[in-house]
Amino acid sequence: MAQFSAQLDGVLLALADPTRRAVVRRLGHGPTSVGDLARDFPMTLPSFMKHVRTLESNGLIHTTKSGRVRTCVLNRERLALVDDWLAEQRRIWQERTDRLERFVTDPQENRP
Repeated sequence: MAQFSAQLDGVLLALADPTRRAVVRRLGHGPTSVGDLARDFPMTLPSFMKHVRTLESNGLIHTTKSGRVRTCVLNRERLALVDDWLAEQRRIWQERTDRLERFVTDPQENRP
């Protein structure tokens, strides 16, 4: 997982903002134009575009332009990076809590 550290850092940084998480959530329902996405947020379009660029530069979405309409599409595969990292963390902590439970409940574990 160390080889994906920079990519994972970027994805987590992009998801750290509530506006960007809301955009990802909305795009989970399907492709949407930037204009439609921006309507839900109390900010100017240039400010909203900074969020779109952050999501795009970290691979969470990609955009296509047709005429004057820019459409955003969620890159679900990129979210797998976070899912894989969380699964690894769950496994590590499950092993640790299992060892702690054995230590607390098994008298053999408590011997020096």
